[in-house]
Amino acid sequence: MSPLRMLYLALAIWGAVHPMYWFVTWFRENGFSLAGMLEAWHVNAATTGLVWDLTVAAVALTVWVIAETLVRKNWIALLAIPATFGIGVSCGLPLYLFLRSRAVR
Repeated sequence: MSPLRMLYLALAIWGAVHPMYWFVTWFRENGFSLAGMLEAWHVNAATTGLVWDLTVAAVALTVWVIAETLVRKNWIALLAIPATFGIGVSCGLPLYLFLRSRAVR
């Protein structure tokens, strides 16, 4: 595996673990409430702007993943979509780059 692929994989792992630590911490303090978390994400203009920034990035990444997967037939790369919406762009993007950079047969 090339150093670049290892870096993408390390970033995908970090992008999964680090945000999840904060989400789990929030859930422990506030109970498991997706509605409560959504409300917390919109507590002020700065957080609302960040939510929309990440939402637009997630949608753009999804369009890119689908478009390239249809051309390259690299179906495993579709795993980046649930990673993006289930964890975040910080996991989905480097995961996609990792999966995209492998040799396609």
